[in-house]
Amino acid sequence: MKHHRSAEYYHRAREALAGGVSSQFRSFEYPHPLFYESGRGSRITDVDGNTYLDFTLSQGPLILGHSHPEVGDAVAQATSSGQIFAGQHLAELELAETIGRLVPCADLVRFSLSGSEAVHAALRAARVHTGRTRFLKFEGHYHGWFDNVAVSVSAPSADALGSRVQPRPLPWTAGRPSSSDAEVVTACWNDLEGVERALASDPDGIAAVITEPVMCNSGCIMPSDGFLEGLRSLCDFYGAVLIFDEVITGFRLGMSGAQGFFGVVPDLATFGKAMANGFPISALAGKAELMNHIARGTALHAGTMNAGNPTVAAAVATLKILERDRVHERLFRLGSELAEGLRRVSAEAGHPLRVEGPGPMIHTGFTDVEQIKDYRDALSYDGAKFARFVAGMHRRGIRLIGRGLWYLSAVHTEADIEEAVTAAAKVLAAI
Repeated sequence: MKHHRSAEYYHRAREALAGGVSSQFRSFEYPHPLFYESGRGSRITDVDGNTYLDFTLSQGPLILGHSHPEVGDAVAQATSSGQIFAGQHLAELELAETIGRLVPCADLVRFSLSGSEAVHAALRAARVHTGRTRFLKFEGHYHGWFDNVAVSVSAPSADALGSRVQPRPLPWTAGRPSSSDAEVVTACWNDLEGVERALASDPDGIAAVITEPVMCNSGCIMPSDGFLEGLRSLCDFYGAVLIFDEVITGFRLGMSGAQGFFGVVPDLATFGKAMANGFPISALAGKAELMNHIARGTALHAGTMNAGNPTVAAAVATLKILERDRVHERLFRLGSELAEGLRRVSAEAGHPLRVEGPGPMIHTGFTDVEQIKDYRDALSYDGAKFARFVAGMHRRGIRLIGRGLWYLSAVHTEADIEEAVTAAAKVLAAI
C-alpha cells in the first residue's frame, strides 16, 4: 500500500497541529498517522484510496459501523431544528428515560461530552456523598486523561509499579501537580485481598473504588469469578462508592451494560463510545442518593455543549437500533468466530498468540504466560512482535489497534471474519 498523500498531509499537519494529531493515541498508527476521507459499514478509506476492513471502529464507538444511515438521518433532522439551546429539549429527556429503563443503577442521569468528564463528575459525587477524598483505581485501567486518574495506566515494567502487596502509583504524564498523587490508591485487578488491604488501611479516607468491569484498555481481561461481587461487598462494608467505568462496556456487552451482563450493580456508572455510534456524548448514571448531590448542585456538574441536539439524536437512534435489531447476539457470535479463527491459525503457525475477551471486543497478543489476570501479566506481551503483526495486517487491508484490541460491529459479516483470519494466517506464517 502507498501512503504518499497521507505522508504529505501529516508533514503539513505537524506545522499546525501539535504532533500532527488531535489525540495522542493517534500518533501511534502504522506506518504514521493516516488521513481518512470516508467510512462505510465495516470499511474505511484513506486519502490515498486504500480501503481497510476496520476493527478499530474509531477506538470502539462505531458499534453500528461507519456512517449508519439511520443514525445519520436522525442527526440531520435534529440539527435542522437547532444545534443547542442552552436549555432542555424533549429528546434529551427521552434519552435519559431510556437509559433509566435499560441500566440497573440508573435512577438518574446527567449528560456530558466525553468519558473523562463523566468520570470526573462521578468521583466528585462520591466525595460529596462520603465526605472522603481519596479513590482506588486499578493498574492498567484507563479512566480518561485528567490529572487525578492519569496514574498507573501504563508502565515500562512491573518493577516500576512496586510490589503486588504494596503497589506504587505511577504518574502517566508530566505536568500533573504532586497534590494529585495524594488522591489515588492503586491495586492489582482481580485481587480482592489487595483491595481489602487498601480499604482497611484507610477506612475513613477512600471515597470510591472505580473500575472497568472488563479490563478493556490493557488486555481485555475478564473479571475473575466473584471479583465484581467482591468489590460490591467490600464497598458496602467500608462505605465506599462503587463506580463502573462503562465507557467501553456500556451498550457493547448488552443493553444493560456490564452491570446487567455480570449481575453486579454499582452505585454510579459512566457511559460513552458505543452509546451514540461515534457522536460526542457521555452519561453519568447512578442511584438517586448519589445523583441527588448533582441534582442539588452540591456536586457541581456543568457544560455549555452538554446534550446538544445532534449528539442526543445520535444516541437515541443508536440505542433504538441496538435494542430493536438484537445486535448483541450477532456481536457475541462473530466475536467468538474471530477469536476461534485467530487461535487456530496462530497454533498452526506455531506462534503463542493469546486471544482474550468476551466477543464484542477481544484482545490479541504474543506471550507464553498461561494466564493473564491483571496488568502486570499483560506486560508480558511482546509489543515489538505484535507491531510486526499489525503492520502485516495493514498491508493486507486489515486495520487494527496497535495495543491489540479488536472491536466488532453490527455490520461486520462472516465474510469479514473469514477475510481477517485468512490475512492473519498469512501474516503469522511470514513473521
